[in-house]
Amino acid sequence: MKEKTTKHYSSEIRERAVRMVRDHQDEYPSEWAAIQSMSAKFGCTAETLRRWLRLSQTAGVKPKEPIDSDSERIKALEREVRELRQANEILRKASAYFGTGGARPPVQTMKAFIDDHRVVYGVEPICKVLPIAPSTYYLHAARQANPELRSTRAKQDEALSQQIRRVWEESFQNYGARKVWIQLQREGLAVARCTVERLMRSLGLKGVMRGKTIKTTISDANAACPLDRVNRQFSAERPNALWVADFTYVKTWQGFVYVAFVIDVFARYIVGWKVSSSAHTDFVLDALEQALHDRQPARDGSLIHHSDRGVQYVSIRYSERLAEAGVEASVGSVGDSYDNALAETINGLYKAERIHKQSWKNREAVELATLTWVDWFNHRRLLGPIGNIPPAEAEARYYQQLTESAKAA
Repeated sequence: MKEKTTKHYSSEIRERAVRMVRDHQDEYPSEWAAIQSMSAKFGCTAETLRRWLRLSQTAGVKPKEPIDSDSERIKALEREVRELRQANEILRKASAYFGTGGARPPVQTMKAFIDDHRVVYGVEPICKVLPIAPSTYYLHAARQANPELRSTRAKQDEALSQQIRRVWEESFQNYGARKVWIQLQREGLAVARCTVERLMRSLGLKGVMRGKTIKTTISDANAACPLDRVNRQFSAERPNALWVADFTYVKTWQGFVYVAFVIDVFARYIVGWKVSSSAHTDFVLDALEQALHDRQPARDGSLIHHSDRGVQYVSIRYSERLAEAGVEASVGSVGDSYDNALAETINGLYKAERIHKQSWKNREAVELATLTWVDWFNHRRLLGPIGNIPPAEAEARYYQQLTESAKAA
């Protein structure tokens, strides 16, 4: 039986192989690629040549000085210049790619940059310039090729991101992180609020923000006005105890249209609304008629209707209709910016959550959008002042408690 023999290499061959790897390393994508290429030419394994290279580095073994030392120094300087030019080019492209990403760009952004430029420069030369290890990038590439290699957190984030986007879309893109988190909790999905905030930032999702309000109230100083029976106390212990009313305007391609709301203060439920091309008394009266028809309040004066001093609300026709329905009228005081704060808040939400997101063709388009928003607001929108539940649910709970109390009695 023939015994296995190990091939021996002279020290001169080893030094020459190590020197040539160092001299020509910049011509290959990586050091390992240079080692593989040179080892095949010298007739040794790549691992053997790699071990020679490492031993020369730790022991301080240097290759034999070439005969022409000036030529060698020039060669080393040219190699260094090439490396510096490449590093400078990578930095220039990276600065344009990352923009204002800060001192350390996000890891995902650096990985994307390497994906786009690895064919030109290679992975390791880019990693030498950027603050990212090659192993970090290779792990990222492996996870892209096989999603099952992703961490448990990454898989959970992907599933949770879908739920967050769904809730955000169902809110007409209005909810911020707090409302999205509350809605997920209501649906039985246990998740931390900070996690929702982090994922919404990564998805680029934001809640709507309200802008400044525009004055629409035109008062008549000579008109007789009812007393202010509310005094900024916008709270009620039951439905049909206090209504507030106000209107706002919407700009369309065909001119301005006006939208009036009547709101039940107990749960902020919108009980009446109307869209009109004019701001006359008739259109606010129509919103009141809808509220009276849907709610059928008792005619014993237990319901208070509060508004500002707009000429539409202090008109004779409007006042007579309130008196006919047995509703006590209330009007805010002059010069009081908070005289109808709750109704103006609803107007602000309406404008920010629905109107300001696009331009509107005509009154019909605004009317359909208002109908959709009022339905969502009453039955699905979470309101913080009533416990982060929709207005309809708050009223249903109130009547359920009345029923249970009556049965217990």
